[in-house]
Amino acid sequence: MCGIIGYVGPRACKPLLLQGLERLEYRGYDSAGIALREDGGLDYVRAVGNLQNLKVAAGPNGSTATQGLGHTRWATHGAVTEENAHPLTGCDGAKLSIVLNGIVENYRELRHRLQAEGHEFTSDTDAESVSHLIEHHYDGDLVEAVRKACAELEGHFALVAIHHDHPDLLVGTRLLCPLVVGVGDGEMFLASNAAAFLRETRSVFFPDDREIVAITPDGVSFTKPDGTPVVHEVIVLDWDDESAEKGGYETFMLKEIYEQPDALRETIGDRARRGRLELEGLGMTDEELCELRRIVILACGTAYHAGVVGRYVIEEWARIPVEPDIASEWIYRNPVIDDHTLVIGMSQSGETRDTIAAMTLAREKGARTLAITNMMGSQITREVDSVLYTRAGIEMAVAASKTFTAQVALLDLVALKLAQARGTMAPEKLAFIVDELHDLPNRLADFLDGDHPIEEIAQRFYDRPFFLYLGRHIGLPVALEGA
Repeated sequence: MCGIIGYVGPRACKPLLLQGLERLEYRGYDSAGIALREDGGLDYVRAVGNLQNLKVAAGPNGSTATQGLGHTRWATHGAVTEENAHPLTGCDGAKLSIVLNGIVENYRELRHRLQAEGHEFTSDTDAESVSHLIEHHYDGDLVEAVRKACAELEGHFALVAIHHDHPDLLVGTRLLCPLVVGVGDGEMFLASNAAAFLRETRSVFFPDDREIVAITPDGVSFTKPDGTPVVHEVIVLDWDDESAEKGGYETFMLKEIYEQPDALRETIGDRARRGRLELEGLGMTDEELCELRRIVILACGTAYHAGVVGRYVIEEWARIPVEPDIASEWIYRNPVIDDHTLVIGMSQSGETRDTIAAMTLAREKGARTLAITNMMGSQITREVDSVLYTRAGIEMAVAASKTFTAQVALLDLVALKLAQARGTMAPEKLAFIVDELHDLPNRLADFLDGDHPIEEIAQRFYDRPFFLYLGRHIGLPVALEGA
């Protein structure tokens, strides 16, 4: 989950973009970048690490550019490198650039097609396909180019594009990811969260899915995918800075509970599409998956509970024995493992000491090792053969919610991939489950936004001194997590 911001207006935009990114850094912090429209072309500053590194790289260069983009990244596709940091360009970086939050599920098909047409890619990201696609459709009209490109995109995303030939114009669109327009005095903002510009204005518009948003210092226009104009009512937010960071929710935990659909969309995303599975990060061929005789899942706390859920689905679907264990205890045994054992280490942060030690031991004993983590570049990723990332975004609350469900969803995908490779599930049933899993985020969103009794139950029991959680089969690890 990344943070994006764009600005057009009379003021120098570099400090406004950096200030906005500072407010969005909670959405991602492995790299950041800005694009400024200077007289000679678009100028970029990118840096790996937290936002302070970008501020140092940007320096006090006195840019007077009044139009630009900013992005803070939580990596999902491609390593944490400066080449993969946004803003991302097409073939002519001096002309066109985009920032994007989300997942482009059909990026592989787009990338192959555009490369065949002569486009040269410079990053490993899914988002770069979008910049080249807009460039492909551009014929002097940036709004039309974004509209045509958006019609070809699958997934969930919010993006903003800038073109040097269109001073004082930014064009954005969204699908199942947040995008908000900020209305200032002779200036406009586009961002993934109003927190990015709340110090400048509280007047906002919220565009709908696939609407094309064009902002200039004079105002904003909205059009449907077919070009039909749309009118939105301006909304004046009553949030303070802290409320804006929490998205209007009372607590970070409540916010993250409602972020679960987005976390699942990011995690499942392009990995399960149209009945097909794409798990390149697994790093094993079908033949190697067939040779496995046993799986061990090692984790602590919430990740261990997710691992117990994983045992049930892997054994049910792939018919291979699975042993979940608490990493801090496993390392003090003399575990019986070999090169026909896959050891999966799960850690949200990727820095859980006992889980890292367990994975190091497993690798020393000759087992195949796989890490499941939410943090690209963390310590656990350097101790294993391969890595699969949940894409839940930063976790601020102490009690886990979205990270737990994202881990369970990713283990479901691993179970399906094993079943596919080992032939333990009929192809039509596997395709059905893949499609159902892909639709799960929408169902979860419908439930959270619908008429459910959770608040009424909480009000009835919140002051009780004791709770007993009971569960059987897959309900057992869920009960353990609840407790």
